[in-house]
Amino acid sequence: MASNQPATAPPPEVVLEAEGLTKHFPVPRRGRAILSRTVQAVHAVDDVDLTLRRGTVTALVGESGSGKSTVARLLAQLHPRTAGDVRLHGVSTAVRGGRPFRAYAREVQMIFQDPFGSLNPVHTVRYHLTRALRIHHRAGRGRDGLQQALGELLGRVHLAPADAYLDKYPHELSGGQRQRVAIARALAADPKVLLADEPVSMLDVSIRLGILNLLRDLRDRLDLAILYITHDIASARYFADETVVMYAGRMVEGGDSETVTQHPAHPYTRLLIASAPDPDRLAASTAGGPGDGDGGGDTGEPPSLTSPPAGCRFGPRCPAVTERCRTHVPPRFDLPDAPGHWAACWLHADGNAAGSATGNADGSAAGSAGSAS
Repeated sequence: MASNQPATAPPPEVVLEAEGLTKHFPVPRRGRAILSRTVQAVHAVDDVDLTLRRGTVTALVGESGSGKSTVARLLAQLHPRTAGDVRLHGVSTAVRGGRPFRAYAREVQMIFQDPFGSLNPVHTVRYHLTRALRIHHRAGRGRDGLQQALGELLGRVHLAPADAYLDKYPHELSGGQRQRVAIARALAADPKVLLADEPVSMLDVSIRLGILNLLRDLRDRLDLAILYITHDIASARYFADETVVMYAGRMVEGGDSETVTQHPAHPYTRLLIASAPDPDRLAASTAGGPGDGDGGGDTGEPPSLTSPPAGCRFGPRCPAVTERCRTHVPPRFDLPDAPGHWAACWLHADGNAAGSATGNADGSAAGSAGSAS
C-alpha cells in the first residue's frame, strides 16, 4: 500500500567541503624579536567547517578582517593551509599524487572583489577569455570554434553582441561590465564551484542587484555551488540559501538564510543585523522610541588575532559574556527552532540546544571534530 506522506527530497550533492580549515600567517621578526625563539602568527582562520552543495548559494558573512577572504583563498588553494582538509567530490586535496592544481582549478574558480584589479589593463577582453579557454582546453577547433566559444561565454553573462566587447580594454568598460567579464573568465573553465569574494562591493549600488541576479541565474542554469562572501547580511538573506557568520577567524552561527537573519542566535549576528540600515528602526529612534536594540551600543573593537582571547573571541565585546566564555571556546550547538540552525555560543549550552555539542556541561573544551568555532 502506497504511503500518503510526501517523499523527502535528498539534500543536494556535496561538491566542496572544508573540515578544520586553519590558516596562521607568521609575523616577521623585527628588532629584539629576532633573538626570540617565540614565533608570532596571525590566527586568520581557525577550525572552519564549510560545505558547498550543488545548486546552492552559501553566504559567508562577517566584518572586515574576520577571515572571509582567507577562507576563499584557502578553498581556491591560493594559500597553503596550516591545518585541516579540503575535499572536492569527497576526495582530499591533501593526498599525495592526487588531483593536480590545474585539474582542481577547472572545478573551483574564484571571482575577485575588484574587477579592475583582477583584469590586466593592457589586454583586451578577447585576450582574457581566450587565454582562459585555452588553458582549460575549451577553445574549440580553429578560429570559428574559438569565436563561438567566446560568444557563448559573453552571452552567459549577458554581454551581447559579443563583438561589441571583445576588443575593448578594461578601462573602456563600466564596473558592472568588468565584473561580468571576470565572471565569464571564471566560467571558461566550466567549473562546479564559484568562490565569489564580495563580487558587488566595488560596484555602484544601482548595478549590484544585476550582478547578484546574474549569479543566481548561473546557479540555476549550470547547477553551480556558489560561496558568496559579503559583509552585508541583508544581501545574504536575499541571495543565499544558507548563511554562515564568521567573527575573528571563527564560525559563530549558521543555518538557512531566513532563519539566521530573522532569528539570530549569536550576539554577534544580532550586532551585524542591528548595524544594517533599517528605516523602521531609524523612524523609531527619531521619534524617541526604543527601536531595535543593538545589544548595548558601541561594544568595542575586534580582538588582536596575533594573541586572540582564550575563550570566545567575541567575549570582550559581548553584552552577555560569562566567565566560561572567557576561558573556553564554545562548540557548535544545534538549535531547536529550525533544522540545521546552530550557534557556537555558551548561551545555548543549557537546555536551549539539541545537545550535539562535544564537551562537558562544565565548559570543558570541545574537540576539533565537533566544533565549528
